Formats: sequence, C-alpha cells, structure tokens
Amino acid sequence: MDLHTAGHRRGVVCAPHSAAAEAGRAVLAEGGNALEAMVAMSASIAVVYPHMNGIGGDGFWLVREPSGRVRALMAAGRAGELARPELYRDYDAIPSRGPLAALTVPGAIGGWMLALEAAKAMGGALPLDVLLGHAIRQAGEGTPVARSLADLTAAVAGELKLVPGFAQTFLIDGKAPEVGHVLRQAALAATLEQLAHEGLADFYRGDVAREVAADLERVGSPVTRADFRRNGATIAEPLSITIDAGTIYNTPAPTQGLAALMILALFERLGVKEAESFDHVHGLIEAAKRALRVRDRTITDPDRSPQPSERFLADAFLDAEAAAIDRRKAEPWLTSEGKGDTVWMGAADGSGLVVSYIQSLYWEFGSGVVLPRTGVLMQNRGTSFSLDRRALNALEPGRLPPHTLNPALAVLRDGRIMAYGTMGGDAQPQIQAALFTRHVLYRQPLEEALDRPRWFIGRTWGSAHGSVMLEGRFDGNLIDRLMSAGHDVDVMAAPYAGNMGHAGAVVLHPNGTLEGAHDPRADGGASGI
Repeated sequence: MDLHTAGHRRGVVCAPHSAAAEAGRAVLAEGGNALEAMVAMSASIAVVYPHMNGIGGDGFWLVREPSGRVRALMAAGRAGELARPELYRDYDAIPSRGPLAALTVPGAIGGWMLALEAAKAMGGALPLDVLLGHAIRQAGEGTPVARSLADLTAAVAGELKLVPGFAQTFLIDGKAPEVGHVLRQAALAATLEQLAHEGLADFYRGDVAREVAADLERVGSPVTRADFRRNGATIAEPLSITIDAGTIYNTPAPTQGLAALMILALFERLGVKEAESFDHVHGLIEAAKRALRVRDRTITDPDRSPQPSERFLADAFLDAEAAAIDRRKAEPWLTSEGKGDTVWMGAADGSGLVVSYIQSLYWEFGSGVVLPRTGVLMQNRGTSFSLDRRALNALEPGRLPPHTLNPALAVLRDGRIMAYGTMGGDAQPQIQAALFTRHVLYRQPLEEALDRPRWFIGRTWGSAHGSVMLEGRFDGNLIDRLMSAGHDVDVMAAPYAGNMGHAGAVVLHPNGTLEGAHDPRADGGASGI
C-alpha cells in the first residue's frame, strides 16, 4: 500500500496498518460514506494493531459534515463504581498494569454507535456485518504480526506475561511472536460477530456486556455491569482557533485538544518565516512548553473543570504567552512521563464528509488484561487518575480521566479541509504542530511533511529530567544551535523512530479531489477510489 495517494473523487482513507486502510477503502467501494469507512477501520485496527488500540479502549472523533458543521464525538469511559481510593490503599499510585489498572469502562464502541447514527442521517445504509466483516475475518482467520507489534510485544512480554489473559493471547510459549506469525483471536472474532448480529449496544447492555462484566469481576477489576449500562458517548462542540491559514478544530476536555490549538496560535504570533530553521523548531518547542503547562493545570473531567478552556484561547491570553517566549533561549522544562500508544486514522468522501478519529488503550497493550470469554483487551486509561484526593484528577467513581488523545481538523482559507493526527501521548500536539506548519504554513507536500525528521519535548522513559528528543536526521548545525540556546537535546540513533508518532492526514481539495498520506514510521498507508 502506498504512503501517499491523491486525485480521488469518491473517497480516501489512511491508517497506520494497511489492513485497516483496506477495510475502509472496501467500505467506500461498497457505497459507504466516510463515517462508515471509519467504523470499519476502527474495528479492523483493533484486531491487527492490538498493542496500540482495541475495543477495550476509548476514542474521539471530529466530523466535518457536508453542510460545513464540525462536531466532536466524545467516546471516553468513566471510572467504575468500585474504583475508590480505598481499593488502592496498599499502593502509592494506581498500578499501571493488571486488573486494578482496568478501572474505566471502554468507550470506543459507544463512539461507533454515535458515528453510525450520523452516517445514517447522511444516507449511510451499510449493515453492521459488512462494516465489521473485515475485522471478524482478521480476528478469526488471523493476520500476520507487523513489525511494531512484534517489537512492542517483545519489549513488554516480561512485564505482562503474568497479567490475566495476556500470555495466552499474544505470546507463544512465553515469548513474543516473530514478524509474520499469524495471530488469531478467536474470542474477539466471536464478540465482533455477536455485535454485528445483535447491534453495538449489546456491548453495553446485552450478552457481551454480561460476559465482559463477569470476567472483570473474576479478575478483580473495579468496573461492574452497572457501569457498562450507564456508559454513553456524547456529542460536543469542538474547541477552535482562527489563524491566518484558517480555522483549526480539536476536541475539548477531557482531551488535550486545548494544548494542540494553543501551540499553533502561539507559534503564529512569533511570525517565523523559514521552515526547518532554528526559529521554526525552537518556536514550536517553546510554544509547546506553555501549552502543556496550561493543560496540566486545567484539563480534567469537563464537569469538574476549574476554568473554561476557551479562556486560554482568547487573544489577550495568547498575546501575553507569546510575548513571554524568548526567541533565543530555552525556558527550563520539567515534565511528567507521558506514555501513549494510539492510532489516528482519517477518512473523507466526495460528499464533503471529512473524519478525524483517534482510538487508544493508553499504554502499549493497555492494562494487559485480556478477558477470556470475549477477547477484549482492557485499557489502562484510569492510571491517569491520582490517589491524592486534592489533585485535579483525583480518583472517584464515575469520573472521566484526562486524555492525551486528540484528533485535529482544519478548514483552511484556501478551501481545503484537512483531517490530521498522530499517536504519541504528550507528543501528540507537538507532532500535529510540526505536520501542520510544514504542510500548511510552509507548503511542503503532504508526504514530505510526514517524512521530515521530528522532535518532541518530554521525558525519556526512565530519565529524571525533561529533554528535547530529536530523530537522527536533523542537520548538525540546527542541533548545535538548539543546544547553544539551552535545550537539553537527546539525538536518537534511529532515523525514523517509532516513538515519534504514527501521523497521517486526509485532505479534501476545493476542486473535489481527495488526498491522503500516512507515516513511514508505521505499517500502513493511504488508499482511495
């Protein structure tokens, strides 16, 4: 599958795994719209890329309708009714793996339900067995293990091999599978088939919900069947900013969409003229520091937000923040570790429907818990909560955890509609900003903007201090200038590093043609009709 494709009229998709992109293209070929294609891709990617996402995780959508309206579909699960601090009295923090890490309801399928309601309102008519068909076959018949799945399974096998269900599902005689090994997930195939015949609501209120809840109780998770009954995705107004290039949208709390928008708004105020220059990279790094600080003190369950996010997108606030950026020196930076293995996918069709979607388990393989009766791999998003009752994101039953997930969408002044995003935890807003500035502001071709070397600020896993992580293809003179400015630089040996995100984009052009591209760091690409 190609990494870049253009000139399509009926539809285009992109995904980090070629099998998922093919599932979306097949739905478009059947006459489905971009929302239906995305549901098919979401089910497929949950099967073939289980280290990055699954139906036991959450998802967020930005949907630009043919009318021009942009809506956010918020499919995040809440903490279970038994997820109380007393449950963790023997721990300093919520465990990152195992049943006690599986403490929130999976919200992703609730998002599929809302997406298909919207798809039907726009003429979508494909049945669930068609939309889930690729995923059912991939789970039942098996799919070859991709490089990133093999590598990450090997990296976490020692940590997760004793977590309930993990070894039986993903290991062979206690070891990670080789690239190309056919991974079969019979229980997950049966679950998807049940949902195809009984409807997606069965996951929350039917037979699947009963089996999932029974397995969760058996392994010791604090999520109950009543929690599944109460779960539901919601529709929200997206956050947005307007800059010279157009209007950019992202998802509201509990996601970090605010940070993604702030970075671009602050960077525009710096007036940087030259791509790939010190001003370009330094400016985005310094903008990211300020945006992430705001995120860390404000983003929480929207019902508990201390201040409205819109306050931090106001001109007066952004002007003051931009003026405080030193154009020559790095501001000191210390950040918390921000893991996050995720998938972003895009789809667009000839009607003008454009979809930006992100789906995740949080860390690689989430909690690691695979439920035996259903094959559902549970997320560990709830580890974002704090056991400190005074914290902004204190653990409490029914609360939404903060999310690093955030899909992006831009309506540009030149008439283009662009959906884009990436995996990458704390790095997501930074990778988005690099892609947007390179492609939109500095007019690099989409495939070139995705290929260019990347950076992000954050903690190296196991390191005690913040640093600027750089891929090894950066010019040595630029690296020297960053170091001279006071940046703590860590140059990676890999020219294309997996932890630098799996980014992608789809574009609807003013002449009605469609373009898509995905990251050379992933195992996917783009396809269209």
